[in-house]
Amino acid sequence: MIFNIQPLDPVIVSLGPIDLRWYGVIIAFGMLLGFLIANREADKKKMPEGMFIDLMFYIILFSLIGARLYYVLFNLDYYLQDPISIIMVNEGGMAIHGGIIGGILTGLVYCYKKNLSFFQVADIAIPSLILGQAIGRWGNFMNQEAHGGEVTRNFLESLMLPEFIINQMYIDGAYYHPTFLYESVWNIVGFIILILLRPKLKIGQTMLVYLIYYSIGRFFIEGMRTDSLMIGDVLRTAQVISIVTVVVAILIWIYRNKNYNLPKYGNVDGIYDPDNKRKKKQSKTKGRPVNKKHKRKK
Repeated sequence: MIFNIQPLDPVIVSLGPIDLRWYGVIIAFGMLLGFLIANREADKKKMPEGMFIDLMFYIILFSLIGARLYYVLFNLDYYLQDPISIIMVNEGGMAIHGGIIGGILTGLVYCYKKNLSFFQVADIAIPSLILGQAIGRWGNFMNQEAHGGEVTRNFLESLMLPEFIINQMYIDGAYYHPTFLYESVWNIVGFIILILLRPKLKIGQTMLVYLIYYSIGRFFIEGMRTDSLMIGDVLRTAQVISIVTVVVAILIWIYRNKNYNLPKYGNVDGIYDPDNKRKKKQSKTKGRPVNKKHKRKK
């Protein structure tokens, strides 16, 4: 029976020299669903109309660029021998940490230019991000990548997995840990947790909870994988980044709690602007100074 196992075809359809792959379609679906959820939340929170359509365009673009560049940089020897393969993203080779870095930097620049609170905007978008990551891992499943070490079929059956997952984990004559699935489930649980906690958390803390939660799960799951990007011959890149991320997120949490009187996310409608920067900016554009009358103390 084992010798008759055939993997799922990663190609949906071939149009001449171009292959439409499940990997790209699944990632695109995750991005679209994430955008719809974030955009609905932005409307609910009375954010500027069309803001997330504009923002998500840039975030998706630069997240994809960041995810690819991150992966290429840690496999530079391979890609220098075949430079054209750098742009073949439909064949796989995206690093989530690179995408997160690209998305955060893009969000920071966008919010600075538009005079918005980065932390408020991030809190709106973060649940969509982790849901998109959960969906995107199924692209790895279709490519038979991002798996763990060798296991037995009995082990996979003991996890009560459907037959199509077990069969897809049969690669080159052996069965492997479905680490893509472990991370996908971890992220779906994270999405639910963030949605439930977000109204009760202070501005910015939803993003920080995500960074801590995702990094903890990624650290342990990465230790099971056999295709990790490495720093030298010992350190797994994703595990190092996860540790650094947890530490930085905790420090930011402590600093913001100590230095700012932050409202809860659920108590803020419209643009969060504690310093009234937007009003000051608008007053400067009216062409005349704002005169303030002061009463004399008697």
